[in-house]
Amino acid sequence: MQTTVDTSREEQFVVFSLANESFGVDIARVQEIRRVPEVTHVPRAPEFVQGVMNLRGTVIPVVDLRLRFGLPPGERTRASRVVVLEAGSQAVGVLVDAVSEVIRIGASAIEPPSSVIAGDGEGFVRGIAKVDERLILVLDLDRVLGRVLGDLDAVNPSTVEARAAS
Repeated sequence: MQTTVDTSREEQFVVFSLANESFGVDIARVQEIRRVPEVTHVPRAPEFVQGVMNLRGTVIPVVDLRLRFGLPPGERTRASRVVVLEAGSQAVGVLVDAVSEVIRIGASAIEPPSSVIAGDGEGFVRGIAKVDERLILVLDLDRVLGRVLGDLDAVNPSTVEARAAS
């Protein structure tokens, strides 16, 4: 008897690590992966916003995901990267410990988070993927980045005005 794999139900993820845990983000939301550039500090920004960087003439915010997730700060190493992600019409860079792979995961291998993990429904994890003997926390980027953009709007009133005008 042959087993058929439903490849139409696979998703592709970029997998990265934070504090020895694996996280995955939808590859369609990843614009690029860069070595950590020089980041310019922004006064009054939330603690998890490291600052801004110049990406080929466009200034984008850089968020330390360790701090965003309430993890202890980590040292930047040669493996540290900024993953530039699509957040609506804006790009946001997220600082991670290392990027390890691009992987295809079948929908059946991704379970929704339990209510303990999801908390009040505002959690950052949309699912937990079982791949071989490891677990990958699949992030809900709209929740992670939506909150970031909202927090940045609170710091920069001109952004709120620009969004209201559009």
